[in-house]
Amino acid sequence: MSGLPIVAIVGRPNVGKSTLFNRLVGNRVAIVEDTPGVTRDRIYAESEWSGKGFVLIDTGGIDPDTDDVIPARMREQAEVAMDVADVIVFLVDGRDGLTSSDEDVAQILRRTGKRVVLVVNKVDGGGAADSVYDFYSLGIGDPVAISAANMTGLGDALDIITEGFPVAKGGGADGEEDDEDIRVAVVGKPNTGKSSLINALIGENRLIVSEIAGTTRDSIDTPFEFEGRKFILVDTAGIRRRAKVTENIERYSVVRSIAAIERSDVCLLMIDARDGITDQDKRIAGIAHESGKGVIIVVNKWDLIDKETGTLEKYREKMRREIPFLSYAPDVFISAVTGQRLRNVLDMAEAVSENRSMRVSTGQLNSLIQDAMLMKQPPSDKGKRLKIYYVTQVGVRPPLFSFQVNSRGLMHFSYSRYLENRIRDVYGFEGTPVKFVFREKEDREGRA
Repeated sequence: MSGLPIVAIVGRPNVGKSTLFNRLVGNRVAIVEDTPGVTRDRIYAESEWSGKGFVLIDTGGIDPDTDDVIPARMREQAEVAMDVADVIVFLVDGRDGLTSSDEDVAQILRRTGKRVVLVVNKVDGGGAADSVYDFYSLGIGDPVAISAANMTGLGDALDIITEGFPVAKGGGADGEEDDEDIRVAVVGKPNTGKSSLINALIGENRLIVSEIAGTTRDSIDTPFEFEGRKFILVDTAGIRRRAKVTENIERYSVVRSIAAIERSDVCLLMIDARDGITDQDKRIAGIAHESGKGVIIVVNKWDLIDKETGTLEKYREKMRREIPFLSYAPDVFISAVTGQRLRNVLDMAEAVSENRSMRVSTGQLNSLIQDAMLMKQPPSDKGKRLKIYYVTQVGVRPPLFSFQVNSRGLMHFSYSRYLENRIRDVYGFEGTPVKFVFREKEDREGRA
């Protein structure tokens, strides 16, 4: 679902950010797909409260060497939060009481223009309860007392955090949305040419309708048309470089990418041809994959690569080995500066968007799966063999297939991947993840 509100948790070290994050997302953090090569940083997850969905971002992980760098590091963290979040949860420690670091962060947050919810953690009796009143002096609203460890006060905090959030409608029973514009996010590590690509696409087409603020975020969504097709470019804008911002740059560019990915239909994963696939590229690719977004791998600065016979094929083979979980994603080798193959990018984006909405009839799907089982027998364990009784497509964007089986535990990852490959052999689904749900006969909630 695109366009979920984004909530960022900000706070100095050891105030309980990660504990609160895990409590709020609960089982949604659990890994349900054992896909080799997908990097999962637990810095974001989807959550829900009273029917209101949102994306929660943990900006924690700061481990300062000395006390005098805390304000600088916290400023860096708060600036990222103000860029991508709709609501900022400012978490403080009730046991420690009000500190100068808290005051430094509060001063920054007051200037953001974002809604800030002040949450006092570790309030579970004793003197901590009395310290709550001290935080009124920060001037950013009434503090909400909680204990993330003991799970007290979380409901009250969530009521305030999600105030004004839309109730999730899901676009219908299968998650379809009415928006006909194709939302294309340009994501990737800094200095890969994201802005150059966006400027080239808009500049060449010269059909900008308007510039509108992206929901309540600072990045700009740019609608435009190309040959009668409507697109919205979602710009991640890159990291604003400041003299003091020298560490954690990769982490924060990933946080920005999360915001853009969440609001998109198709992601253009920008790769610098000179650098190849980096760990940060893998991280961002994994987020797009797990979010169910369409993905196109865009290798930029191809004009700067010395070429000989087979250069492109060798490069592509190496790249695919680095990110095997994106085997379904098409790639295009471009130069945003020279304009090489830019038209292909938009053609691919339209095709991938259509594939995300593709439907397969139940009859055709069951026939395909039955043939697949005849070609390769389902796995068994201790004399019990997996049986697939029925398959149907229950959703789109991304395509979601429900399998009724005798035992979910017998569905090995390798066989699930085999079935996915058979579906792709026939129907393609190029550029889009394909999701499977496995249910036993009496199980309405089982997911594998």
